[in-house]
Amino acid sequence: SCAVTGESMKRVTGIGGVFFKAKDPRALAAWYRTHLGIAVEDWGGAAFSWGGPENPDGRGTTIWSPFAADSDYFAPGAAPFMINYRVEDLHALLAALREEGVPVDDRVEESEHGKFGWVIDPEGNKVELWQPPPGR
Repeated sequence: SCAVTGESMKRVTGIGGVFFKAKDPRALAAWYRTHLGIAVEDWGGAAFSWGGPENPDGRGTTIWSPFAADSDYFAPGAAPFMINYRVEDLHALLAALREEGVPVDDRVEESEHGKFGWVIDPEGNKVELWQPPPGR
């Protein structure tokens, strides 16, 4: 069907987050707050809100967050960063990607924050896919 092959299915609809490793995440976040005006929150990152055609009934969110240098959240990727991409239908996309031979993590997390899945790109980078909850 079209949904499985991806011929008519929307895949990535935007950037959901930018995550990167830092030697001292709190100090680096403070630098970004002071010098670039990023509104770093108590949890250590920032949430940029925006509106657009992909989210006409709510506000979109893109997260910016430094992680500890020894974090294994990006594993098995070796890069010091991970991009989170917003998607419309996580389960359908993961099924299509599996069919296309893309390495897909078996784990999917579902919470009030949305649905999260992970794939590995051809250069070994872990990529996070996020289906936001309605209105986000």
